[in-house]
Amino acid sequence: MANPKIPWWLPQVGSDQERKLINQALDNNFINEGPLATKFEQEIAQLVGTKYAIATPNCTAAIFLSLKALGIGHGDEVLVPDMTFIATANAVDLTGARTVLVDVHPDTLTIDMSAARKAITSRTKAIVPVHVTGRASDMDALLTLANDHRLAIVEDAAEALMSKYHSQFLGTIGKTGCFSFSPNKTITTGQGGMIVTNDPELHTKLRMLKDQGRPVRGTGGDDRHDVIGYNFKFTDLQAAVGLGQLSFLNQRITRMKRNYELYAQELKNINGLTIFPNKHEEIPQWTDAIIERRDELETYLRTQNIDCRKYWFPLHQQLAYRLPDDNFPHSTSLSPKCLWLPSAFTLTDEAVLTVCIALKKFLRTV
Repeated sequence: MANPKIPWWLPQVGSDQERKLINQALDNNFINEGPLATKFEQEIAQLVGTKYAIATPNCTAAIFLSLKALGIGHGDEVLVPDMTFIATANAVDLTGARTVLVDVHPDTLTIDMSAARKAITSRTKAIVPVHVTGRASDMDALLTLANDHRLAIVEDAAEALMSKYHSQFLGTIGKTGCFSFSPNKTITTGQGGMIVTNDPELHTKLRMLKDQGRPVRGTGGDDRHDVIGYNFKFTDLQAAVGLGQLSFLNQRITRMKRNYELYAQELKNINGLTIFPNKHEEIPQWTDAIIERRDELETYLRTQNIDCRKYWFPLHQQLAYRLPDDNFPHSTSLSPKCLWLPSAFTLTDEAVLTVCIALKKFLRTV
């Protein structure tokens, strides 16, 4: 009989809290963006300590709206790290600006500061650092660079909810921060995103941009539309799920940190495998590693009923953003070696240790 499958990730939905709030949304009859969405925004803002939070359909929309509100558009350039989900770059493209890809630092896979400095031109207007797997980009250096060149920082914190940098929550350091609530995140609303900011003027612009240019929520009739805007509203059904999910946030974070601690402890000093370092204040959305024989290992783990996930291709290798490998030595070298290990908050110590035994066996260390 085969061993039970050990998942890479497994969302949990359908709690009593979620069902109660979903029924509340249904009882309200209008299930579009309403009081539950407002409550969800307030809860996220309070969690990370910002004045404002603006719910969006997804994190891609959150990044796009942030850049748009900052005046980024045609003729501008925005720096994006080469190792990220393609949505980061696509959000820039939505504004009409040009995505400028930048190599990553080999120790963290976040944007490499030396490469970022070299990529700045007179047209560069913003940087979108990505906090990969909850690991912080070098925000001190980025803020200095941004100040020196008058650039805006929009944090892609899709994988960094509740991670901190020098005791400050990621997503709250730049002009805006953008979170994701897709199914493989700590809390999920199916699809969903959130922008956080402390800037009242930016908050007003974001509200108008996400709701057809209206300064206040209207009726759909004789409303005022002061600027061109779009329809990026959230729904109370999604917010109901999100509010219910927040009840389990601390419990899930504790388990994810425990997963990482076990991997780091059990797999240290093993030839052919390096776990990416995780600082005390960072929340490991997933545990990731550099493995020399990654593709062989991934195949082997699947024969053991252990799921895992290969890293993204570098964006410069995608046809949509194709550029020569020579400009991106770190992402080109590391992407084929990087693997996300099973990281679900549903795992037990026993499951994580089973993965470690399989890894050691494959790497001939047992």
